[in-house]
Amino acid sequence: MILLISDLHLEPERPDISRAFLRFLETEAVHADALYILGDFFEVWIGDDAMDEFQKGIARALKTLSQGGTRIFLMHGNRDFLIGKEFCRLAGCTLLADPTVIEAEGKRLLLMHGDSLCTRDEAYMRLRRWLRNPVSLWILRHLPLKKRRELARKLRNESKVQTRQKAMDIVDVTPEEVEGIMRRTRTQTLIHGHTHRPATHEFMLDDSAATRIVLGDWDRYGWVLKISRDRLEQERFELA
Repeated sequence: MILLISDLHLEPERPDISRAFLRFLETEAVHADALYILGDFFEVWIGDDAMDEFQKGIARALKTLSQGGTRIFLMHGNRDFLIGKEFCRLAGCTLLADPTVIEAEGKRLLLMHGDSLCTRDEAYMRLRRWLRNPVSLWILRHLPLKKRRELARKLRNESKVQTRQKAMDIVDVTPEEVEGIMRRTRTQTLIHGHTHRPATHEFMLDDSAATRIVLGDWDRYGWVLKISRDRLEQERFELA
């Protein structure tokens, strides 16, 4: 069985979520063959060189899970795209490209964080292209920590304001973008997070049945998608 989660937005200010996640590792993930974390694992990440004790503690918990035999895969989100090799080394996890196609439990699955599918949000897409440019990434990683913290705080505040002001369909995925990438990757099942709208969408893609599964964000509840040979189901559970 494999497990998929997304959008935990881990931070010290939400100890209820971090406690629930650590409990999830010990009770659920320990029995899985693999755990996939599809982005926005942390609320903010300004570089591996800025890891604090909270983040190192999460890394140690993942390392323990990895040493127990559960493979761990991590994908960047829009909040934590600066996670690098050092965190992955400490956590015993493998960094995945976005998008990534995997074969698991007899199924061919397209995995994404999901922000790149929201193409109607033109302002965000422009910012995303700038932030993910290799030159921009190099500059960001070499800024002094104080500057990186200030920039992260500024971007978070602006994101909250803009999200409240934008129409709901603007910050959701663009159907044509979903269909396009599924055609290019020759997949019939897409799994992503980012939008915080957990659901399973069934639709037709070139005369064939297709499925888009949106992972839930951890806030009032926790969410996990469980996939085995005979099961593909997303579960919601209480954090407490």
